[in-house]
Amino acid sequence: MNKVMTRTAQLRPATRPPGRRDSRRPGAPSSRRPLTPPAAPPGPRPTDLFAERLLAVLSGRRPVHWMLRHTAGQAYDDLARLAERGPLRTRGADPVVRDIGYYVPRSGALEVFARIAAGDRLRALAFRLEQSADLRWRCTAVEMGGPRPSHGP
Repeated sequence: MNKVMTRTAQLRPATRPPGRRDSRRPGAPSSRRPLTPPAAPPGPRPTDLFAERLLAVLSGRRPVHWMLRHTAGQAYDDLARLAERGPLRTRGADPVVRDIGYYVPRSGALEVFARIAAGDRLRALAFRLEQSADLRWRCTAVEMGGPRPSHGP
């Protein structure tokens, strides 16, 4: 039977060679490491931003026109039809995003799903994001918990 053996390194206090003095002040930066500003924290992902934006509109907290510059193509009309029905308006607790997942069909496109808890119900929200030439993400499709209604005869 093979046993996995591990070695633990013994930690020794740092020592200086005899005769050398540390001329640095306590707390002074080391001359060996370049001073760089701390990295800016990463911003929220577009999937999270759009899930929250769509949730605000579909729950009635924001008007549909709030999403006008964040949508492209048929998505705005689909969102307006969905918002009319008020699928996430509840009494009591506000709806919240429980989980988000996405698929990358090609570079610059994301197909996203979100699970939304609304009162005692769990709903599904699906949307597609595409990155335009100006590098901004826009919602190009949105669906909520079921097949899309037909748009005409």
